[in-house]
Amino acid sequence: MVRRTTIRKRMRAKLRQIKQHLRKRMHDPVTQTGQWLKSVVQGYFNYYAVPGNLASLGLFRDRVLALWWRTIRRRSQKRRISWTRILVLAKRWLPQPQALHPFPDARFAATHPR
Repeated sequence: MVRRTTIRKRMRAKLRQIKQHLRKRMHDPVTQTGQWLKSVVQGYFNYYAVPGNLASLGLFRDRVLALWWRTIRRRSQKRRISWTRILVLAKRWLPQPQALHPFPDARFAATHPR
């Protein structure tokens, strides 16, 4: 069976893109940014969530969370947000990785009468 994992170059490109957008959305309310990140991460999962790729999806989610944390920490010189607080936000807004597509042999198991 062929293992399918996310190409590192594509993941890095997507994370770079998210970082730029987070910088633009830095001063937006946390709930608004959380909703946006939820849709971005879920869309990424919808495309890449094949069996055997869950470790890569978990890594992507963790990297997005770290980017969001750094962006929130740069917002002002007031009290900084702790990692435990950002984990609460992640539990609220960022979906957990799960395989959304079946194995290829299950997908293409259709029989055609000839």
